[in-house]
Amino acid sequence: MKKIVVAVLAVLLFAPSAFAVGESGWGLGVKLGYAENDPKTMKDLNGAGTSLDENGAYFSIEGQYEWALQDANKLGLRFGLDSYGENEIKGGGVKWTEETMAFPVTVYYKWDGGVKGWSFFGGAGLTYIYTNADISGWAGRDDEHKSKVFPHIAAGAEYRFTELFALGLDARYNIGAKVKKDGAVLSDRSGFGAALVGRFYF
Repeated sequence: MKKIVVAVLAVLLFAPSAFAVGESGWGLGVKLGYAENDPKTMKDLNGAGTSLDENGAYFSIEGQYEWALQDANKLGLRFGLDSYGENEIKGGGVKWTEETMAFPVTVYYKWDGGVKGWSFFGGAGLTYIYTNADISGWAGRDDEHKSKVFPHIAAGAEYRFTELFALGLDARYNIGAKVKKDGAVLSDRSGFGAALVGRFYF
């Protein structure tokens, strides 16, 4: 899977001039969404005297570049920064806070409806995720951090109000996003997520 995505990225970066016509360009998206979230180890440790706050919300900033194709549709590359809401267990003199950031890269095809029209896209890519666990008061456990890379698939739709601005809904499915270290699940953002997105075109 990783080799396929890398090959597609290489084609996008070095060969678009061979088939691109019309208007290509940059864009910037701002997202607010909610995604599946399963802090399993926190759930297992949660008991009498502690409370667990789970947060599946996330905020994202995403850049993109789109190449216009012969049929007036687009081939694109998106690269983002996702900041997930914290999961936290605390009480009885102990505290465990999970902080997770992700960096998704997506290659996609876009059926472009133009200004005053709907556009739809579908694609796939890889995400680099980094989780930091800030742990205090827990015997035998210190602060932990770990990262991994996993694949995702993505789809969405947007309405282009003007040349500059579009509003839409993006969906993504993370495959195998569980981050584990020494038997503990530091975070698990596997599964489905959706976000409202405002996108600016330049």
